[in-house]
Amino acid sequence: MKTSAFLYPWDVVGDPDAAARIAGLGVQQVTLASAYHSTRALTPRHPGHRIVTAEHAAVLYPPDATRWSGRELRPFTQSWVEGEDPYAEAAEALAGAGLQVHSWVVLAHSSRLGAEHPDTSVVNAYGDRYPWAPCIGRPAVQEYLLDLAAEAAVRPGTSGTELESLGWYGFAHLHAHDKTSGVALGDAAQYLMSLCFCADCGAGYGSAGLDAEELRGAVRHALEPVWAGSGPGEQGWAGVEKLLGADLAGATLRWRGQVARSLQEAAVAAVRAAAPEGDFQVLLHADPAPYRTGANVGVDAAHILSTADGVVLPCTGGDAAREAVLGPFAGLSGVLAANFNVVSGMGGSPGTLERDAAHAASLGANQLRLYHAGLASGPDLSAVAGALSAIHGA
Repeated sequence: MKTSAFLYPWDVVGDPDAAARIAGLGVQQVTLASAYHSTRALTPRHPGHRIVTAEHAAVLYPPDATRWSGRELRPFTQSWVEGEDPYAEAAEALAGAGLQVHSWVVLAHSSRLGAEHPDTSVVNAYGDRYPWAPCIGRPAVQEYLLDLAAEAAVRPGTSGTELESLGWYGFAHLHAHDKTSGVALGDAAQYLMSLCFCADCGAGYGSAGLDAEELRGAVRHALEPVWAGSGPGEQGWAGVEKLLGADLAGATLRWRGQVARSLQEAAVAAVRAAAPEGDFQVLLHADPAPYRTGANVGVDAAHILSTADGVVLPCTGGDAAREAVLGPFAGLSGVLAANFNVVSGMGGSPGTLERDAAHAASLGANQLRLYHAGLASGPDLSAVAGALSAIHGA
């Protein structure tokens, strides 16, 4: 199984041993961040630093001045990695070690975009804005994301791309000093808290036969028992229907799904138009439950594999979790990359990678992704190398 490890450019730039160390794990490819959200990252093996603080979402290459000149929405540049083009520098080093490079592009997720342009953000039923979540129902946001996808995906030395957050983002978000766990929200309540009520979404609901203000009221009414602490949060789409009613819930999902599918089709087309001729692979980070929001966007399995070359699916967890994620893709052709967290300190299980990868393969997975070779400890990487030796030697 072709295997790729996720990396940031700062894991490689300034470390002359990084590329060879990654190649030594037994991977054939690296998925290298070219556009990424804010983060604080440990770099346990870098000779020059131990912590990198990416203060805001940014591109890790010099954006094209001609493309973005005079535009209100444009990508932010970074200052935390030395060099004019850290992505290109890292990609060159990795290619020199015999590794293929795919770009890793985070799209509808940027707290700075929302802070500087509040009208781009998702607005929940209570009028609260989510600055980390650009609303993909807004035409200006769509235009920005399409150009960002095309530019950030097709970098020199890159043979493919993986597009993250290419869809609806919502309530769930890892946030500094987070204080949101006082009430247990099941994923059904999170869906309701992720519905957007900006002006463009209001018009969209209207086009689907819904009254936006009536929908807002219905969402708030449905959530009242949740705030009252009525018990464990409802789960799954059945839980959404229980909270909001099947007809109303279905209408919101149909309209939001149409918006997401159109954006995904346009983004994949924009990347392919910008890519050099040849086999430039376009994958999406995805979840086969269409109502899901976040980094792994909810998709319709058949539609997304008719649009992109494949998907990267979250496969960390038990057998049942993998079966739920991979099952809807059974019998469909395309890349099915099983993504495993291999950082023990972040809930990963590198020690069971060989067994878990075999289970994923039995369900149809034909590639592996490892999150994250730059963040993992030495023992975690040793476990990964041993598992990959067994997997690729089998």
